[in-house]
Amino acid sequence: MSSPEWRAIEALQPPRLETLFAQDAGRVARFGVDVAGLHFDWSKTHLTTEAVAVFEALATAQNLSGKREALFRGEVINQTEGRAAEHTAERGEGAPESVARAGMLHARMRALIDAIEMEALGPIAHILHIGIGGSALGPDLLIDALGRDEDRYEVAVVSNVDGCALEEAFARFDPTATLLVIASKTFTTTETLLNATSALEWMREGGVEDAYGRVVALTAAPDTALEWGVDETRILPFAESVGGRYSLWSSIGFPAALALGWEAFEELLEGAGEMDRHFRLAAAHENAPMLAAFADLFYTQVKGAQTRASFAYDERLRLLPSYLQQLEMESNGKSVGADGQSVGRATAPVTWGGVGTDAQHAVFQLLHQGTQLIPVEFVAVAEPGDALDDAHHEQLLLNCFAQGAALMKGRANEADPARAYPGDRPSATILIEALDPRSLGALIAFYEQRTFVNAVLLGINPFDQFGVELGKEMAKAAAQGGLDFDPSTTDLIQRALG
Repeated sequence: MSSPEWRAIEALQPPRLETLFAQDAGRVARFGVDVAGLHFDWSKTHLTTEAVAVFEALATAQNLSGKREALFRGEVINQTEGRAAEHTAERGEGAPESVARAGMLHARMRALIDAIEMEALGPIAHILHIGIGGSALGPDLLIDALGRDEDRYEVAVVSNVDGCALEEAFARFDPTATLLVIASKTFTTTETLLNATSALEWMREGGVEDAYGRVVALTAAPDTALEWGVDETRILPFAESVGGRYSLWSSIGFPAALALGWEAFEELLEGAGEMDRHFRLAAAHENAPMLAAFADLFYTQVKGAQTRASFAYDERLRLLPSYLQQLEMESNGKSVGADGQSVGRATAPVTWGGVGTDAQHAVFQLLHQGTQLIPVEFVAVAEPGDALDDAHHEQLLLNCFAQGAALMKGRANEADPARAYPGDRPSATILIEALDPRSLGALIAFYEQRTFVNAVLLGINPFDQFGVELGKEMAKAAAQGGLDFDPSTTDLIQRALG
């Protein structure tokens, strides 16, 4: 994958970060973007005007603008599966017919929420949401981030097939006051259906005569859900062209809309739509998803970074790193390009991270003094989410900002090298004015579009995920006794399962 554009990128040799600031008094403004209540600061990365220009040349060569429009027009851009990727239509940005269809499905979702709120299914106090991957990570993030002050319903999101996860929810909930929500795009996901079957049994044993009468299905395969036993009036479909990890805007967001209220869900969509319009219309040098992707590729392609760390300096965003792991690594963790040929260069780095000051006392030693270069992203919220005195939030934010400064500046110590910090370690910061549905919607949409830009520049299809299938297929075959494993795996199965 050698081209003049890539060779120009690989030849970039910007000076140290402190030198970049010394050379350009306007650097903070030059590499800052404000959109939808979010402030992005890439000034403490090695992006320069020259670097942005060469990445823009790559974007032109890779037809980023054309592929971006194809995304929003609902064209078939997921070539390996022969479908569009229409998650943006769910928030009002896409082909008119796709937006209209999404609106109809949202109206159906709202009607069911209205019915539940009026106790058409009986009194409901608890929502047990069962899914896995994109069918669980998105709703879990939304509810945990925005629902801490809500008392409408108590919600549990269960994804792990480990029975301990279900039992924890069973211990908290009253089966006679529980709504069971089953989320599966195909409605054939083994782990999800096993958990759902166990939940139905728990409800029956708890005295619910018509357990299926308390089930809602979220799926792109409504006929399969109907065959499974869910009543047609409680099946909330979404389009086949909406990928799992991009699906929280669809009926997969149902538990969040129910727990937070429909108005909050609408604001979530509006915030995401605002970021979509920014991505579609802003010039590259002031386009948040594009600048982020340029920085990502600089560190993977020029500096050889194999990981990227994200730290949420807000307890309400503690699930964000886990959400990003699936979004970024399932989308771009590929070695074959959209043309079916080897990519020939590094693709997605390992995404990892943690929460605020906890992470400082656990992993920041390596970030500051380790031998690996790890670009860091800080996510903070200006307005506190607690009602305690200002000291807590002030300490939280000062720690966040000081870490970025320390990574960049470092500290020499010739007398005691163990106490020396090399500095020149990059970080970006996303500062959210206030964490609400609109800003969170914009933040998640930013990450989606950033992932898309990275994929286009690398020549990858970010909308398939065949890598997750092989192990699942082998586990299913083993359960049916139809697969011979290697001696090590066979021994482990015999030891554990007899």
